[in-house]
Amino acid sequence: MSSLRNYRAAAKKLRLLSYSSKTEVEPFRSRIEKKFCAPVLPNHVEVSERDFGGVTCDLLEPELYSSRRIMIYVHGGSFIGGSRFSWRQFCAAQAHADSCRIVVPEYRLAPRYAFPSALEDLQAVFKAVYTDEQVARSLDTELTGDTEILIGADSAGASIALALVLNLRERFRKCIRQIVLFSPWLNISADSSLLAGKSMNDGVVNSDCIRRSGDLYTYETNLSNPLVSPVKCRRENLKYFPPVYIQAGGKEAMLPDAEQFRKLLLDAGVACVLDVWPDLPPLFQMADEYFPESHLAVEKVGNLITGRSSDRGKIVAEGCPALERSLTAEA
Repeated sequence: MSSLRNYRAAAKKLRLLSYSSKTEVEPFRSRIEKKFCAPVLPNHVEVSERDFGGVTCDLLEPELYSSRRIMIYVHGGSFIGGSRFSWRQFCAAQAHADSCRIVVPEYRLAPRYAFPSALEDLQAVFKAVYTDEQVARSLDTELTGDTEILIGADSAGASIALALVLNLRERFRKCIRQIVLFSPWLNISADSSLLAGKSMNDGVVNSDCIRRSGDLYTYETNLSNPLVSPVKCRRENLKYFPPVYIQAGGKEAMLPDAEQFRKLLLDAGVACVLDVWPDLPPLFQMADEYFPESHLAVEKVGNLITGRSSDRGKIVAEGCPALERSLTAEA
């Protein structure tokens, strides 16, 4: 178990990712970039700038990766901050663990570009990535098998990522192998865990953060839109929805929302695993200097995606044989 001292230091760092009424937009963004940007990427992962659908993106490529597998990763930052630069180190570590190329879009941020600007950017990126992969396979006979697109996201980025999938036609949903979410924001409406007073402050995210971020992202009557708060989606919206894996810290104030979303998916016949790491804050994976569990958590995601996992029995026990089959498919 990580020490209380480490928890407090990590929470102080991670709190920089949560917007509040006590700060202005530009200083908030600057603090994220200053704290989370890294000049050197881990594990010899290469980065290049690419344009997908008119959106500037990072393309992260590890030394070894499956040519069939590519992930679109939606960074967090309370809808207001964050960038491909400040998430580059974390996504590079994930690319290495997943043996997977990762595309990190520089989507438009609130409040200047409120909902649905970010969603529109993600839709353009998805269409371009999908098209590029199909063209590459038609031109190179050595590329066998269908492309496996994965969607990854964390915190507020999870809301945008799930909105993307909910907005896709069924034939595109079917080509998404899996969704991976880290400490997702799944409900920013008035009855969210924090705003309804169901959970306590976890040291990273509080009710002021959710309320203020929601106010800048969209208008009040839109907060219950499933494209903003995914727990509000209906069973009929989940046809052919991809398997979902959620990784969260046990101390997260928004954990009840993740539990509610998991139940919603399972009731609709969608495979979902909620993997809770005890005594850890939200986004503990981005504080690896304080938590040894951070490396283990990233490695676990990689094992699940590549089929190297020793946790397959747990997944089946969760009542998700479809997810177990998906995760153990050949790379």
